[in-house]
Amino acid sequence: MNTLVTGAAFGAALTASGVYQPSVIVSQLKFENWHMMQAFLTAAASSAALVHLLQTLAPSTFPLSPRSFSTLSLFSRYDGNILGGLLLGTGMMLSGACPGTVLAQLGAGVRSGFYALEGGIIGGIVFTGFIGPWIARRKAAAKAELKARGGEEKEVTVTVYDNLGVSKTSVLLGFEAVCATVVATTALWTSAGPEAKIWPVYGGLCIAGAQMLSLLLRKNLVGTSTSFEEVGDWFWGIFKGKTLPQRYQNLLFVSGAVLGAKLLTIAYPVFGQFTEVAVSPLAAGLGGFLMIIGSRIAGGCTSGHGISGISLLSTSSFLTIGSAFGAGALLGLLRG
Repeated sequence: MNTLVTGAAFGAALTASGVYQPSVIVSQLKFENWHMMQAFLTAAASSAALVHLLQTLAPSTFPLSPRSFSTLSLFSRYDGNILGGLLLGTGMMLSGACPGTVLAQLGAGVRSGFYALEGGIIGGIVFTGFIGPWIARRKAAAKAELKARGGEEKEVTVTVYDNLGVSKTSVLLGFEAVCATVVATTALWTSAGPEAKIWPVYGGLCIAGAQMLSLLLRKNLVGTSTSFEEVGDWFWGIFKGKTLPQRYQNLLFVSGAVLGAKLLTIAYPVFGQFTEVAVSPLAAGLGGFLMIIGSRIAGGCTSGHGISGISLLSTSSFLTIGSAFGAGALLGLLRG
């Protein structure tokens, strides 16, 4: 029940913030409107402060670990985060969605969201059946090769502050300052688009509020893309006639997110009024496929890495989200 309630709060928060709208996502990646970035940075900064406070006050109650790196053993320890982020951002620009906002789109009745969901489900099936096992084989081969050479796996630092060799507090304060500067500057020098029903900063605080609820009720941070991998697990379990997987908590969370978005738009119809943007079924489906493949390769999406992973100051999360926004912005520039 806690998972369903938390998912509902997250879906309602995404809907209230307005960042679920394809026009908001596309216009942000084209740097035509800063609505999405203001809400996102507010949510990430508030979540980071919240996590730090809870871990300081009750470290044993909230033993949250920073996100580790995702590697394909191609060119870098973080190559999975970088390449996965590039695919995620490309998919976001094509579909006008991300693995989290597509759930709010379903609840609000955004047509392109249904096509993005279909593409995402196919992406989850393909990843679970083919790409995931390939990555596992590469990791196993790399580990075996290292062992054959007589080497040992080195302990890897996974946080920004450890990699920089500075204190956690200094990195946290620096991150909060950067977020506040970007949000304040863009709020002063740009105008909110017609999609904003509430100030984007308030929307970001709503998302952070859902994060707080998740921590209090589930002792865990929010994330959505794993649910598509769970769909893949169930598909292959049924297709191959094997024992069905026991994982379903993430599916319960995203079901709650769709429900929360739907209930909010029923109670307050203004939040269900969105600006139409031309996203063809093909673009939405392909974008949904790419963003799920990318997020699973990277080990997280714009919620799992962007809001939750960054709140733990994980290096992998900053690289994933930086790659995603970079790829999305480049595609937006090329498409004009």
